[in-house]
Amino acid sequence: MNGTDTTSRRRTRWLLVLASGLVLFVELSLIRWAGANVVYLSYFTNFILLGSFLGIGLGFLVVDKKPLLMIGAFLLALFVVLIHVFPVEVQRDYSSILFFGQTLTLTGFPVWLTLPTIFMFVAAIFACLGQTVGQLFRRLPSLEAYRFDLIGSMCGIVLFSFVSFAGLPPIAWGAVVVAGFLILMPRSQRRIVALPMLALIVVLAFESVQPMTWWSAYYKVTSHNQYQPNARTMIRSFDVNGIPHQEILSAALTKKYSTFYRIPFARYGATAPKDVLVVGAGTGTDVAVALASGAERVDAVEIDATLAKLGRRFNPDKPYDDPRVHLHITDGRAFLEQTKEQYDMIVFALPDSLTIVSGQSSLRLESYMFTQQAFAAAARHLKPNGVFALYNFYRAPWLIDRLNATVIAVFGHGACIENPGDDPNFAVLTVGSVVGRISCPASWTTADTTIKPATDRYPFLYLQRPGIPSFYLVTILTILGIAALAFRATGARLARIRPYLDLFWMGAAFLLLETMNIVHFALLFGTTWFVNALVFAGILLIVFLTVTLRRKLHITRYWPWYLALFASLLPALLVPDAWLLRLDGVMRAVVAIAISFVPVMLANCIFAARLNESESSTDAFAANLIGSLVGGLLEYISLMVGYNGLIIAVGVLYAIALLTLRRRIMIVAK
Repeated sequence: MNGTDTTSRRRTRWLLVLASGLVLFVELSLIRWAGANVVYLSYFTNFILLGSFLGIGLGFLVVDKKPLLMIGAFLLALFVVLIHVFPVEVQRDYSSILFFGQTLTLTGFPVWLTLPTIFMFVAAIFACLGQTVGQLFRRLPSLEAYRFDLIGSMCGIVLFSFVSFAGLPPIAWGAVVVAGFLILMPRSQRRIVALPMLALIVVLAFESVQPMTWWSAYYKVTSHNQYQPNARTMIRSFDVNGIPHQEILSAALTKKYSTFYRIPFARYGATAPKDVLVVGAGTGTDVAVALASGAERVDAVEIDATLAKLGRRFNPDKPYDDPRVHLHITDGRAFLEQTKEQYDMIVFALPDSLTIVSGQSSLRLESYMFTQQAFAAAARHLKPNGVFALYNFYRAPWLIDRLNATVIAVFGHGACIENPGDDPNFAVLTVGSVVGRISCPASWTTADTTIKPATDRYPFLYLQRPGIPSFYLVTILTILGIAALAFRATGARLARIRPYLDLFWMGAAFLLLETMNIVHFALLFGTTWFVNALVFAGILLIVFLTVTLRRKLHITRYWPWYLALFASLLPALLVPDAWLLRLDGVMRAVVAIAISFVPVMLANCIFAARLNESESSTDAFAANLIGSLVGGLLEYISLMVGYNGLIIAVGVLYAIALLTLRRRIMIVAK
């Protein structure tokens, strides 16, 4: 190889790193930014992820066509402008809006128009980006290309994790994206895209400099001053991702307005609880009430550092500056599993996140806070005569029934359930550690005795019955319809992936395997953005090491590797989460990594071997990516069978992949 070829190869490698990193950075940015501006995306958890898989797969199938990156720049800019001009958020009416909301009016276009439009834009944008990656990919040997693609993906995750940790606004994200596009484009096209790129920067800059707006690792947080007639004063309230979320009230004001804060302390008895744990401390109102009620020590747990900082800044009682208060920025369930403290009172204070952990599962920040096992963890940290309380706007009577059933399952007796104010679905549940601990002036008639508690294996608090809601089914069919139209519109031929159908099924299985790992680590170590980022990075690192190791392995028969893969799935199915949670932090991490990442390693040994022997690495990769789209749709079966059932689905999909591969080998042999 001469010097020119060496230089060209080196340039191709690092352009591939840049392109792959840009793809992942844009994907994560759109999940965060679009989710902050379109309420619907809080309920369709992996929508943008699925659109990106479809788009990248299409891009790999059209690598022979004219470069599309310039079109992708125009589409991305147009998408950002449209979302900015037509956001879907709560239409605020300060004269009638209640704390934690009621039936709210939304701005923007209806869901049946908004979601398909977003999906088509995302797929088109990533088809352009995916084609660029594919064109660089095929210039290198397949495994070498895969390795540098993985390096780029890891760089994208690390960079976006940094901007999340630093709380940087969207203008910083946009600057990274624009720089990536311009570097990858030919010089002749840079002037052409200058205007759309400028429009993108202007829109994101406008959002970044809005007064009283902050970008946390989870939300777009906006603050408003509003007059509350009942309190006869101005109240500072906070929206997250366009949804009313919290208000800051002084402890004195809660005596007349939002009296629910004080109900657990009134039920506690004549003496004040000395040691109090507040989970979901937010901007500090609950903490201030605990201090005003006589608490001598308060552990305040809040997952979002930005909300806690805003409480420190704006709360008139300054609870976070009080030496009796100890603030913990972490996941509430993780704190309960790790702390050794005992409390007179534990309060779950409005811990409704209104958002998802990532774009790859139906897991919400609070999903593991309302399971039977979570309530049991709280009960273990109560003193012998302690009290547990939770309150929220529960939206439906059956949801209160579920929480009360969970209380009964853990404590052996029901909660005192009270409905302060005018809304029957806003409830305070208070329960003593022993029967008769609290006196209850209210009575609650359970409307539905068949409602079962949520569990760690089925943490879907807000789903009344196991099953996939009809609107989700309609959305899934819509995605499949758009995918079919996209193949026709681009001229991408599915026949090209026919030799790699086993890789298609492997892609579906691997997406579900990734989802399982995210969910598992969220339970064991906390439902935080940091844990989520570590899992993604860890999976990519394991895959990278596996591909590097693959160069020293010679796989001639696949079935022994598949058997090892099936065996490696059994611990995830059989090892109880409760046992893992009892382990100390280091040992828990070691066991969890072994259970989660060994199947990842074995699956990628098989994938790398198949990719290495493929006649067209781009077609093989496209098959895997399009399979990931199917895996993302299959993730919704967790709403029927729980996350444990996904392990079985992963095994079935890998079995189909093995059978498909064996059939292909037999056909080729003939």
